[in-house]
Amino acid sequence: MNIRALKQDELLIVHEIAHATWPDTFKDILTQEQIQYMLNWMYNLKHLENQFNQGHQFYIAELEEMPVGFIGIEPNHPEKGLTKIHKIYILPNKQGLGIGKKLIEYVKELSIQSEMEGLLLNVNRYNKAVDFYKAIGFNILFEENIDIGNGYLMEDFVMKLEL
Repeated sequence: MNIRALKQDELLIVHEIAHATWPDTFKDILTQEQIQYMLNWMYNLKHLENQFNQGHQFYIAELEEMPVGFIGIEPNHPEKGLTKIHKIYILPNKQGLGIGKKLIEYVKELSIQSEMEGLLLNVNRYNKAVDFYKAIGFNILFEENIDIGNGYLMEDFVMKLEL
């Protein structure tokens, strides 16, 4: 498996993996309407380009040169010393192969080299990924409800991994 940084002109890969992953990941948690609303908001190319231009970094995992997952991070957010993982998704047919763990380990190493003190992320409280994050050392800090408009609410845990 290869992990590499994405260039701005490759952000379509993030868009495509998100659209291939979200319907399966959230089918038992969110309505199809909310899934489409959030994909159209968070994963449209303009939004991804804006994030890239504001300092977000995107890394892609490849198996046999085919993109199978990604992670999007923002160093020093929300405060100095923390790396925020904003996005991490693995194609459904490639989950369970350790790709997500390798992406997080990669970001963990980058963060240690940059003298960060921890990794932070939000995850839907009902997402089975909560157990994955706990298993690799993340702890729940608190619950957070975020109004994202159109009558939708993100019901998240905020989790942290100390480095």
